[in-house]
Amino acid sequence: MKRFILKRDFEDRFKKGTKFYVVSESEFIGVKEYVLRTQDLEHRIVISEAELQKNFIPMN
Repeated sequence: MKRFILKRDFEDRFKKGTKFYVVSESEFIGVKEYVLRTQDLEHRIVISEAELQKNFIPMN
């Protein structure tokens, strides 16, 4: 499972350093969307590939 960490505060709901899991990836006519859940699985967000690259860092 892919894991990401937030680079900066996001949507006034999530603080820098929050850890997320990628729950699903989808592509429709060249537009990729990702569904991420917080590490505690309480919150879910749907973001584009551009937002993922801009706001998140992959965890190894």
